[in-house]
Amino acid sequence: MGKNYLKPDYIFESSWEVCNKVGGIYTVLSSRAKTLQDEMKDRIIFIGPDCWKEKESPYFKQDNALFAEWQWTAKQQGLKIRVGRWMVPAEPIAVLVDFTPYFEQKNEIYGWLWENYQVDSLHAYGDYDEASMFSYAAALVTESFYNHYLNSQQRVVYHANEWMCGLGALYINNKLPQIGTVFTTHATSIGRSIAGNMKPLYDYLFAYNGDQMADELNMQSKHSIEKQTAWHVDCFTTVSDITAKECVELLDKPVDVVLPNGFDDSFVSKGAQFTKKRKAARKRLLEVANALLGEQLGDDTLIVSTSGRYEFRNKGIDVFVESMNRLLRDRDLKKKVVAFIEVPGWVGEPRKDLQERLQQMATAKNDNCQFSTPLEVPQVTHWLHNMSHDNVLSMLKYFDMHNRKEDNVKVIFLPCYLDGNDGIVNMTYYDVVLGNDLCVYPSYYEPWGYTPLEAVAFKVPCITTDLAGFGLWANKEFGHYGELQDGVKVIHRTDYNYSEVADVIKDTVAYFSALSQKEVDECRKKADALSKKALWSHFIDYYHEAYDMALRKAAERKEKQ
Repeated sequence: MGKNYLKPDYIFESSWEVCNKVGGIYTVLSSRAKTLQDEMKDRIIFIGPDCWKEKESPYFKQDNALFAEWQWTAKQQGLKIRVGRWMVPAEPIAVLVDFTPYFEQKNEIYGWLWENYQVDSLHAYGDYDEASMFSYAAALVTESFYNHYLNSQQRVVYHANEWMCGLGALYINNKLPQIGTVFTTHATSIGRSIAGNMKPLYDYLFAYNGDQMADELNMQSKHSIEKQTAWHVDCFTTVSDITAKECVELLDKPVDVVLPNGFDDSFVSKGAQFTKKRKAARKRLLEVANALLGEQLGDDTLIVSTSGRYEFRNKGIDVFVESMNRLLRDRDLKKKVVAFIEVPGWVGEPRKDLQERLQQMATAKNDNCQFSTPLEVPQVTHWLHNMSHDNVLSMLKYFDMHNRKEDNVKVIFLPCYLDGNDGIVNMTYYDVVLGNDLCVYPSYYEPWGYTPLEAVAFKVPCITTDLAGFGLWANKEFGHYGELQDGVKVIHRTDYNYSEVADVIKDTVAYFSALSQKEVDECRKKADALSKKALWSHFIDYYHEAYDMALRKAAERKEKQ
């Protein structure tokens, strides 16, 4: 692929998640950055929001010498920017921009947007204004840099991610038509909203009218900017075949290229180091479980987990809890199971009583520091601000799942970001995930699905669904529905087969508990092999196709001028 593609001389890529770890898009951009930086050598420039201002950001390292002359010019133009490096592999250049000064021009900007692109910003609320002002500022940064250093002899691409960066893409399209524009929707705002509002998305997808649903769900402004951006950019893209269908039905616009999300495995430990890390993760997870539950769960315990954003239905957290409840009574289960739900909730503070027990275990002279009684509320590691209204805790209570001594399946809610400083586990997510035996991601709405891809990259077999872009991709690679022996079990999921999905998860975990060590090792090997097919080195070609399309359309415009 890619032999005759036009290659960009410069790429400007804007996203709310540049140097700002919020969700999966951070992983997309930060893991892809190394591949593009290796190709482009500082000619890819990421633009993100300056959320940190005076505070030190763990993701960004400022460098006043980088483009010093332009930095001075930009400041003269009234742009409040910081230039430096994104602290991810290959350390690409990042420009963080303070977008708050543009709030006072908001009405004029929205007026311009309506006049030129009929974008409805009247119904804006929540994060719409913040995202739009950032997007506008990101476009001004690009315009300033372009006018200072570049000209129409260079091939330049502006890549906007999500509706939040749509305004900037339209600004570039209007003011700098010689720049090729690419827009990626990682999930349609209206599709996510339909799914999140408990409406059946898939069976009725052909019948939904995106504009009508936006009115019904009070999503007019986000839907409007997303739809108009999709229609006006040079190359409209999304991350999976399943979201491509959504785009056709809800935005009335087929995508030009599908850009599947790849993975950069350069930070996955190898050999003895991997074994050591896996051992450490398992030890820590079992220590936390034993201290919380007053148990002596050994290393033969099956460690299962689910993780991701706290979208209770969309991410399948509800069906995960349901399946663990059913597993409690499953006679085919051959091992004890501890199931972690690693999803950031409205976290208050780490539990002091749990910290004290873990401290006692750490300072004990031998490994025999054990507790025989559970702590109060033995289902959660951190106190929440909304204990009585939390979905996970409410569902556990509804099922009377209190992690009793006699229960062979224990469910523990770990409701915080695993950044290494949570006060209980104190390990990063990537250092924890490889300690699992099996990961479960039974998503209902999942445009791609980084969590299962990350799991298999750390040699952990997983369960996902064919409503996740990754699950569909895995099926395509296998040539059939993925089974556990392939490293990924892909469950067929519809709007209405929730109960069936819960049963398949229950049966799959029970089946896995009976496998021999040799069979488990084979599953792990297959998971690892699949992850190698999803490396950015394979998937980057799709981006070259998108850049080529955008550059050719920009060149056509230039010729007509």
